[in-house]
Amino acid sequence: MRGKNIVLVGGNSGIGKAVAEQLTAQGATLFMYSKSGEGTTPLDFSIDFEEIPGLPEVIDGLVYCPGTINLKPFHRISIEDFKQEMEVNFYGAVRLLQACLKGLKKSTSPAVVLYSTVAVQTGMGFHSGISSAKGAIEGLTRSLAAEWAPSKIRVNAIAPSLTETPLAGALLSTPEKKEASDKRHPLGRVGHPEDIAAATLFLLSSEAAWMTGQILHVDGGMSHIK
Repeated sequence: MRGKNIVLVGGNSGIGKAVAEQLTAQGATLFMYSKSGEGTTPLDFSIDFEEIPGLPEVIDGLVYCPGTINLKPFHRISIEDFKQEMEVNFYGAVRLLQACLKGLKKSTSPAVVLYSTVAVQTGMGFHSGISSAKGAIEGLTRSLAAEWAPSKIRVNAIAPSLTETPLAGALLSTPEKKEASDKRHPLGRVGHPEDIAAATLFLLSSEAAWMTGQILHVDGGMSHIK
């Protein structure tokens, strides 16, 4: 990754922070953005903007990390809730991709990594909002992989299960909740941010040079094993 220009949105906490740390350790040059602006350039991707400040001319990799965990029974989810899920998880990624396409086309080995969720493939109660938004991400991943293949831009996504991040804090807030969540995974634990970050770096790297349009399940076995 040394010398590569990587645009990273949401790199100040959770999975994004782990991705940033691993990319930095491998010598990548990071261009980081987040809503809070803590340690990054402040920019809210859930609303329209005119431009992204400070983008490099050549973009070798792009990672969009923002997400939500808003679990409710379907009858309690409002249309506004669904719209917010889409704004953060899906439309934010679309805004970033459109703004960065020109720079990606100038790279000799461009790669995009987006994030879905295990709940898209594996039906889970109370996940209708996030599953709908992340299902859109999976469709976008495959469609752009096909459309951008002539430009050699690889587009892949990672579908994690529950990962120990600040975003998931309420679901893992007690030893009992943590133990129950660990036991639901065939490998006996929830994910660590470093697990997802390692998969992200793989998809950005030349080792994944023949992979595009893929949804990589990094989920402790949740999606395929009982």
